[in-house]
Amino acid sequence: MRVPDRRPGAIAGPSVFGGQGGFTLVELIVVIVLAGVMAAVFAPRWRGGTGFEERGLRDEIVAGLRYAQKSAIAARRTVCVQFSSAPDRVDFTISGAYGAANCAGGSALAGPDGTSLSVVASGNTGFSASPASLVFDAAGRPNAAASIAVNGLPAALNIVVESETGYAH
Repeated sequence: MRVPDRRPGAIAGPSVFGGQGGFTLVELIVVIVLAGVMAAVFAPRWRGGTGFEERGLRDEIVAGLRYAQKSAIAARRTVCVQFSSAPDRVDFTISGAYGAANCAGGSALAGPDGTSLSVVASGNTGFSASPASLVFDAAGRPNAAASIAVNGLPAALNIVVESETGYAH
């Protein structure tokens, strides 16, 4: 008869190489719990449901509106903003004639990098704007107040353009 080895760390029972071996119930439960936690954390990031895309679109639209207003003030010209829904896109144009009330026949507003300034929604993001266009005069005042709602964000994060000052927030 073999005497069991009672030293700390000694393997009790059948040998790992020749007998029964496997995981205990506690080890299996720990692995399942860890896999569940990892799935809950990382699955939304793979699907794109984190809200970063929507918040990024909102921030780009606000930055574009502020840039358009500042450009109108700095160059004493009319700058128009056109919101389109298919695809969701915001285009910024400069009035064709000095002091004109609209931008018919105008050219695209150049952004800080020298290319035409526009914001395009990507993926599943989108927005709805009321009204569908906005005109900043040479003093930076808009022709009307505007409200832009970005899909997937709470109403508290809607973009508002003030009617008196043209401030976008």
